[in-house]
Amino acid sequence: MIALLLLAATPTPMLRTVVAEAALAQTKAIDPAWHPDQRDCAGFVRFTYRAAFQRFAPERVERGLWRGFDGRALAFADAETLLAKSFVSLGRDAAAARKLASGDLVAFRQRDGTYHLMLAVRTDGPTSGETLVVYHPGDGGDAIRVGQLAQLVREAPQEWRPVADNGAFLGFYRFEEWTRCAGRTRGTRFWPARASR
Repeated sequence: MIALLLLAATPTPMLRTVVAEAALAQTKAIDPAWHPDQRDCAGFVRFTYRAAFQRFAPERVERGLWRGFDGRALAFADAETLLAKSFVSLGRDAAAARKLASGDLVAFRQRDGTYHLMLAVRTDGPTSGETLVVYHPGDGGDAIRVGQLAQLVREAPQEWRPVADNGAFLGFYRFEEWTRCAGRTRGTRFWPARASR
């Protein structure tokens, strides 16, 4: 009960800041607490969110931050399940990109059905400044990468550009709980057609 009260009293910007700090720290050195078997893009999202919530509401982490398709709290969720049950869509256009805040996701599903998630980090605080994308490329031994969202839009291969005319780009997503905390209307849930691999 105390953890829920603490979490309710913890402003979302503080959680977003800690998610961003945890993400950027991984670009310098992988935290040994991040289990090697979970080092992929979805594991990166889970790890950074757990780091933030662990500081403010460890009981919440113990119960499970994510939702499953059956509605139960989970400690583990793959990229597809994260998008479908724990995040809501902000959209796929430039207006949605401008709404990105630290901790939001940039999501893709490639032709082979593989999902890929990138974490947004704003450089001048949780909701202002340049937008960076921080992500794990997918192979366990790979380093965390960071780049500018604007550069990804302009220079990435077409299937990795976060633009509306890219069929592999699913859109921008926000942690569902943060949409409720902000008093905003809940976004559209993502219902994928194919399973992740």
